[in-house]
This record gives sequence, structure tokens and C-alpha cells, in this order.
Amino acid sequence: MPQDERSPASDIVTLLAEGEIEIVGRMPWSSNQTFLVTCSSGDEETGGVYKPERGERHLWDFPGAIFRREVAAYELSAALGWDLVPETIIRAEAPFGEGSLQRFVDADFSQHHFTLIEDEQYHERLRAICAFDVVANNADRKSGHCILGDDGNIWAIDNGLCFHREPKLRTVIWEFAGDRVPDALLEDLSALADDVPVALLELLSPAEVDAVRRRAQKLVAKGRFPVPDPNEHCYPWPLV
Repeated sequence: MPQDERSPASDIVTLLAEGEIEIVGRMPWSSNQTFLVTCSSGDEETGGVYKPERGERHLWDFPGAIFRREVAAYELSAALGWDLVPETIIRAEAPFGEGSLQRFVDADFSQHHFTLIEDEQYHERLRAICAFDVVANNADRKSGHCILGDDGNIWAIDNGLCFHREPKLRTVIWEFAGDRVPDALLEDLSALADDVPVALLELLSPAEVDAVRRRAQKLVAKGRFPVPDPNEHCYPWPLV
């Protein structure tokens, strides 16, 4: 998928927001309708992943408009300064109606969390994703949702099942359970606990935003990654 890796995030966001969308095809193995697209404007082009609201499969424990949670995950990652989630916006004028549109990451899709964790050079990035998921309350962090981009970064994708008010953390990233959260991450989380991004207020309910703040405060206070509760469902299914 053509993509100008040198473009700053603001340029990518503008291209996603204003570029002409062309459907390339439907993404396989997606529970909701998910489409690979191109966004183009003049000589600029980027790949995108488009998730329209009308293609969502409603779940009993998550309300509709799951696509907004995809955008909220990007905004949270950006506010923390961690840049874990590819640029993601709400796009109203799109082929199948309003939905989320995320930059497509060219990646080695043979790699995923279970292969990446074997290499210590990726542990710093995976710790950040782990902390992010705790605060976002990610209910579905599968191994395949951690992808190794051609830029050498690990990116966290498929973040629609996040931000529930009630504890629902289900993830494959438990290798750091009980370990000390790195000081740099704690510093960023402490700032988040004091000042939740305004963008989240526009995407989530007040109760969900307050829950983000409380989870950040709790993680900072404990200073350690959580340990899976043997009495809870702490792993997603399927794992990959």
C-alpha cells in the first residue's frame, strides 16, 4: 500500500480527513466490516483502514459506535506522547457512511506479540502498550493486534473494545505482570491523571472518561503492572 513514511502526523491526518477514498477490498478475519482503502489528494496517497458504524456487530457489553473508541485510543496514545496507535480519525463522508479511518501500517504480518516478545529490543515498546491497555481498559488485546511496521515500530491496532467503565482488561501481554512500570511511563500517566485530553470528552461518556483518569491514578499509585486474576477472564479469544 503506497504511503509516504516521511509525512508528519498532521499531514497524514489531513490526507485521511480530506482525501478521496477508494475501497480496495474487505479485510479478512474481521468480526466487523473492515475495509482496506486508499486516501488520495493530488500526488499524495496513503493506505487506510476504514470501519463504518453500519458494519459493526453490536455486543451486549459495548454500546454502538465502537468506531469512536478506535479514535479515542489514538487520541489517548497521542496525548501521552507514546504514538502507539496509527493516526485515526472520524470520517463522515465515506463510502458506507460515518466510521473510523486509520492509517494503514505497512508491516511484517508474520510478526505478532508472541514472536516479538522473544526479542528484548521490543520490550520497551511492549511495556508501553501494556500500560496503555491497562489505562484504556482494553478488552481484546490479541497477539495479532501488535504489528511490526516497516518503520521498525510496534503499532497497537484494533482498539475498538476499550474504555468500558467496568474492569474488562483482556490481553495477551502478561509477561510484565508485577514488574515495575518504567518511570518515564509513570510520569506521562501522572500528567494524564491530572488532565484528561479534551478529545476524549468528545468521544466517550463522562463516566468513561472519569474511569480513564481513575485507572491512570491507580497504575501510578501502585507503580507496577497488574497481575492476572485467576478468577477472571484475563485473556482474549482467540489469542492471536
